Amino acid sequence: MAMLLQLTTFLQQYVYEKGHEQPKASDALRVGILSTAMINAAAIIRPAMSHGGVIISAIASRNLQQAQENAKKYGIPKAYGSYDELLNEPGIDAVYISLPNGMHGKWAKKALQAGKHVLLEKPFTANADEAREVAKLAEEKKLVLVEAFHWQFHPAAHAVKAILDSGKYGPILRTYTRMTSPTGSIPRSDIRWKFALAGGSLMDMTYVISSTRYFLGVGTPREVAAAHARPAREDSRVDEAMEATLRYDIEGRMVESKIYSDMDRTNLLGLIPRAWEMPSIEIETEHAVIYYYNFMMPHIYHYIQIYDKRAGQTHTEKHYSGGPRWGQRGESWWSTYRYQLEAFVDKVRGREPPHWVTLESSIAQMETIDAIYEKAGLGKRQPTAE
Repeated sequence: MAMLLQLTTFLQQYVYEKGHEQPKASDALRVGILSTAMINAAAIIRPAMSHGGVIISAIASRNLQQAQENAKKYGIPKAYGSYDELLNEPGIDAVYISLPNGMHGKWAKKALQAGKHVLLEKPFTANADEAREVAKLAEEKKLVLVEAFHWQFHPAAHAVKAILDSGKYGPILRTYTRMTSPTGSIPRSDIRWKFALAGGSLMDMTYVISSTRYFLGVGTPREVAAAHARPAREDSRVDEAMEATLRYDIEGRMVESKIYSDMDRTNLLGLIPRAWEMPSIEIETEHAVIYYYNFMMPHIYHYIQIYDKRAGQTHTEKHYSGGPRWGQRGESWWSTYRYQLEAFVDKVRGREPPHWVTLESSIAQMETIDAIYEKAGLGKRQPTAE
């Protein structure tokens, strides 16, 4: 359902951001975009419309015509026919990188070397070795670099985290996270299927690991107890689906977490797309079972269902604004990407954002992905040879 969620977000942002354009401050952050990927509209262009402190100043593609068409479509002042040209533009303060997975590391490093802050699409890099290199460079350059796990910036995620951290329902016993897309919904020509671009379901649907780690409050697992990949028919090096069991040591306890990602989920009875399989996580604690439905795009729709084992009762919560992190900041119509942009600007401007994805977390994320691929016998992904 990932593609459907993305399309719904485009519509949601068109409706809401369009009516909330903000005049731009004289010192607004000037952002350039590397690539003309479809995600750009939802991830940065629309959110910037309602942020007075951000201007999308330029967009680049290796195809100048595509860059010009996108610039015209979204009212972006400049278009470039190469990524280097945009990075050499002195008027650009930061870049959003939405290139294929295998190109993230190379162009993040080039952007940092050019003195730009970087909002980098997930997955952070092709593998953990590359992640460490990029993170080290950002620290050396004293520039902001963050992996765009937009879902973590939403108030609903913070509400679930606060419930778990409160200890009200006791320690976490286990988790299960799922993300699927119906069969045929991701064209086989899509970059997600390309080994040379570091594709695969675990790389694309890395949210299943991100959500597990975020709610557990952990880095890398003690072990990947099991991992099984269903290879793509066109290239057995690419995982069409991935199932894994991770074991974490938390305060002297072992917590088992299962994850499942699938880019070609079979229809029920061969006919019915599993529309109910939005990205979701189930977290069982000593005294409750908490189910967070659609954690990836909660601004569209979500619910947090809490079954209290002691009382034998279930109640449901929804959180679209405010919460333990944002307080009075934010609007109920803000998307996860809009919250993310708010935090990014805070960080660049030297303010402490309500939430942040640390470089250490992004490295741990890639270490976990590498370990799962190794356990599944596929080997870790490699940067794209250009």
